Amino acid sequence: LKPFRLKPYQPAARSSHRCTLGRTPSPTMGIDIEAGGRVWNKPRVTKSENPYVRLLIKLYKFLARRTESKFNKVILKRLNMTGKSKPPLSMQRLAKFMEGKDGKIACVVGTVTDDKRLYEVPKLTVCALRFTEAARASIVKAGGECLTFDKLALRAPLGKGTVLLRGPVKSREAERYFGKAPGVPGSSTKQRVRSKGRKFEMARGKRKSRGYKA
Repeated sequence: LKPFRLKPYQPAARSSHRCTLGRTPSPTMGIDIEAGGRVWNKPRVTKSENPYVRLLIKLYKFLARRTESKFNKVILKRLNMTGKSKPPLSMQRLAKFMEGKDGKIACVVGTVTDDKRLYEVPKLTVCALRFTEAARASIVKAGGECLTFDKLALRAPLGKGTVLLRGPVKSREAERYFGKAPGVPGSSTKQRVRSKGRKFEMARGKRKSRGYKA
């Protein structure tokens, strides 16, 4: 065997970090995270490529930060929402919600659509992301006004004199299939069947001969 020499013992340098194993922590240990720790819940950032929507988000982000208005914070949050969270609002519902609110501005973060069932359109001042051609024509014909959110920021930067409205979020066809199992007592969930007819599922969950009985 070849003779070998042991390295002289060198005590480890004292560290401010407490180590339970009796050795100094390695520089590669741990996770390098930003100051403040882990942030689990972050506000949603839009994925829209529409430059006008992105400019509005930039505008209301500034207003929400520099003012103490809750209105601007809600508008910013809704501008960053997904498409299904910005449902359209019809003229009929808009007129119904604005009854007795003369002189106020209706604000909808979404599309305002026309409704042929509304024969007499009242005079309204509406601010929305988008208007259909028929809805815009009916509002202007009644002596009303259609605003965009950049114009609203100049007219009411704090949201005073506005009424914040929203379309029906749960009115999608997909929402009808969510909930308790179809056929269970107290359930109004729509059942997924291939088709309606004699040869397909009938009364599923209500009789043993049709799948199961709840």
